[in-house]
Amino acid sequence: MSGASDRHIKIALNAAFQLRAATRGSSCGVYVSDMKLKIGPQNSFYYPDVMLVCENDDEHPHYKTAPCVVVEVLSPSTAVIDRREKLMAYRKLPSLTAYLLVESDRRHVEYFLRGDDGTWRSGTPGENDMLNLDCAGHPISLCLDDLYEYLAL
Repeated sequence: MSGASDRHIKIALNAAFQLRAATRGSSCGVYVSDMKLKIGPQNSFYYPDVMLVCENDDEHPHYKTAPCVVVEVLSPSTAVIDRREKLMAYRKLPSLTAYLLVESDRRHVEYFLRGDDGTWRSGTPGENDMLNLDCAGHPISLCLDDLYEYLAL
C-alpha cells in the first residue's frame, strides 16, 4: 500500500525485523510490500506488508508463490480486504502456516495458523502471550511488544 502511515510502516518493519532475526543464517527471505505474491491458478497478485519465504525454488525475481508467513498491517482502507478476500486467497497456499493481521491503531493481533493436519485455527494473543510460529523448521516467537516496538499505543 503506498502512502502508508508512520505507525503502519513501523509495525511492518518490526515484523520484518523479527522474522529476519528468527531465520538469520538460513536461506529464508523476508519481503516487504514491494514484492508481489502470486496466488496460483487464479493468477492473482497481492502486495502483502510482510512475507517470509523459505522455499528454495521460489526464486522468481518479481513475485513469490510460497510464503510460510504473511503479515498484513490493518488500516481503515484495507481492513475488510485483508480480513476477507486476502484471508481466503492466502489460505489456498499450501506453504502458508501463519497469517497475521496486526492493527495499526491499537495493540491487537489476530492470527490464523495452519496445524500439521492442515486445519486452521484462529485467535488473538494476550498482552503477554508469545505467538509461536514455525516456517520450514524455523521456530519464530513473537509478542505484541515486538510488533509495536517504538510505538505509543
